[in-house]
Amino acid sequence: MSVGKFFTYLAVMAGVTYLIRAIPLALCRGKVKNVFIKSFLAYVPYAVLGAMTFPAIIYSTDGIASGIAGTITGLILAYRRKSLLLVAVASCAAAFAVEIIQYLIPLL
Repeated sequence: MSVGKFFTYLAVMAGVTYLIRAIPLALCRGKVKNVFIKSFLAYVPYAVLGAMTFPAIIYSTDGIASGIAGTITGLILAYRRKSLLLVAVASCAAAFAVEIIQYLIPLL
């Protein structure tokens, strides 16, 4: 890639990134009073974080089955309001156990 092309791409990327932040600031000068929009904007970070994290959780191990086992374990323990440390350790242990089982089955 040539240097000129690189800086063109860099300038377009910087412009788009700036506009995404500047347009709402320029258009919404006052406080948002609509209850629906306020509640919608309150949940956007959680939705984006979930959308970015969930696929990475499933595909973070060698097999999809172990990722799903860890996810299900974490969801069940989190639903039962267990501590963050317990949820993390149990999820890792479940994923590890499934990986070990998958490794040992072909050897039998």
